[in-house]
Amino acid sequence: MKRIFRLPSVTLLPYWLIVVIVFVFIVRIPSFVEPFYYGDEMIYLDLGEGVRRGMTLYKDVHDNKPPLLYYLAAIAGNVFTFRVILALWMMATTILFWHFCRALFKSNRSAIASTVCFAVLTSLPFFEGHIANAELFMIAPTVGAFYLIWKNNSLVRAFAAGVLIAIAALFKIPSIFDAGVIVGLWIFALQPNKKSIRLFLTKSICFGLGIALPMTITFVWYALKGSFSEYLTAAFLQNFGYVNTWRGQATAQVPFLVKNGPILLRGIVVLAIGIVLFFTKRRRSTVFVLGCLWVATSLFAATLSERPYPHYFVQLLPSFSLLLGLLFTDETKEQALVIFPLTLLFFVPVYFGFWNYSTSHYVRRFQTYVNSGFSLEYLNEFGDHTNRNYEVANYIKTRTGINDRVFVWGDSSAIYALSNRLPPIKYVADYHIRDFSSVEETLSALRKAPPAMVVILSEAALPEELLSFTEEMYTEIHRMNGAAVWYNTKQ
Repeated sequence: MKRIFRLPSVTLLPYWLIVVIVFVFIVRIPSFVEPFYYGDEMIYLDLGEGVRRGMTLYKDVHDNKPPLLYYLAAIAGNVFTFRVILALWMMATTILFWHFCRALFKSNRSAIASTVCFAVLTSLPFFEGHIANAELFMIAPTVGAFYLIWKNNSLVRAFAAGVLIAIAALFKIPSIFDAGVIVGLWIFALQPNKKSIRLFLTKSICFGLGIALPMTITFVWYALKGSFSEYLTAAFLQNFGYVNTWRGQATAQVPFLVKNGPILLRGIVVLAIGIVLFFTKRRRSTVFVLGCLWVATSLFAATLSERPYPHYFVQLLPSFSLLLGLLFTDETKEQALVIFPLTLLFFVPVYFGFWNYSTSHYVRRFQTYVNSGFSLEYLNEFGDHTNRNYEVANYIKTRTGINDRVFVWGDSSAIYALSNRLPPIKYVADYHIRDFSSVEETLSALRKAPPAMVVILSEAALPEELLSFTEEMYTEIHRMNGAAVWYNTKQ
């Protein structure tokens, strides 16, 4: 029986790739011993803890991303395991990316250069490559989708590619823009005859059905769990609220075109790039066209919210690496032309003021760990509140049961993750309450199900209503490092 498609072989890896894979693992070793400190990662682990206890995502415990990352966090259970899973995932992703490059490039040198660039860029702290964020996990299914459809018109492959794009989107929604690159490549390959048009339409339908299937399964799953509306709102609709919000609340009162002008302009730029590539495709290699189109859509996705978080830029790294492969090894006119999309790649992060993280600081912190172990000195390398969070969490664990609920007012997600305790409300971060709830709603929930403990962090501005509730129902029993612990005396 003929195989529909063949999985990449990992048994005969070239020696240079084995060295690269070992590098990917070694450079991540310092991240394995890092403490519970990174805010988003703490939220993932909090929701993972909820999953482990049988809670329903979005209804019982909330965040505004699709579910796959939280299920991985549930499997991990702690930072060490989460980072190890990420390391193994990125090693496999690098191998997959190399197979894709081999299918893509005529030159083996270009494939090697792109793969090495990809491995380095996705591993360094500069783009938060050591943190278990969704952007890193969604690369593998996205690259897998491109690998499946490359120079192959199989309808089954088109459907499977759609499934992989959906899986990537179930890690984080902006990866869905990569579907536009695949459809764009098919449009570029169209011939002016009925057979070609019919094949394009059929492949596109199969591709769309592949995307729709996993998405539909998740909606049916959460509908059966009684949380359809919460899932739709949290994982999808609330993400629209991220668009342009970095420019402040003042934009809420301005006309639609003024408020959304920047994103519309960026969309027009992507469309213009696509048109130029379409009319020049005969003079350019397919690799060049793919790289430029992929860069354009990834830049659009990464700048949707205009927030400067460096892990947003991770979505650009596969296409960036392809273009770098052309720049370093291609000895044609395209070696010069590739400078234009690369210039755009460098300009956009500067324009939006994307943050970055120091690799030297990452190494220095590990050196501190080597010298002094998991000490106070080491914890202080990750911020003034890291040691405080560990002390508070240990205090909570020794004085409450595993099923007791606690409520922390302030930068709380790390304390929940460290103590393996959850709040009596579905929000695990104070900004969740500010953005998606209210003090009144929170107070009502606390009165209905009073937690065993309330922790008030010194830097938090506690609303008067919550302070009154705490003083009425609780007794302060301990203060440590800028945190006041109150115990429920009415139980």
